[in-house]
Amino acid sequence: MSIEPTWWISAVEAPIAAALFWMLHGLRKDLHDRIDRTTERESGEVRRTRDELADFKLEVARSYVPLSLIRDVDRRLSQHLLRIEEKLEAAGTLRLRDRLGGDEP
Repeated sequence: MSIEPTWWISAVEAPIAAALFWMLHGLRKDLHDRIDRTTERESGEVRRTRDELADFKLEVARSYVPLSLIRDVDRRLSQHLLRIEEKLEAAGTLRLRDRLGGDEP
């Protein structure tokens, strides 16, 4: 009984192919795990950077405009709103008077 060389090649080739397949599967799994970890780490860093940028913008906004200027703008805006309110009330009174048909002042 003589064993042919092709049988020996097949007997050795099958386990080597299986080992290569197993190695490729392990490498692929490891690569996907690394990508997932990197993505999570980067998203955390991006989130932290955005929060820091928002805090910086808020600090700049607080310190950029002097408080006296903000108070002046608030006062002028309030005056304008009061004038608009008075005009709306006067227009409403005139309409009500016109509906009632009265000529009283």
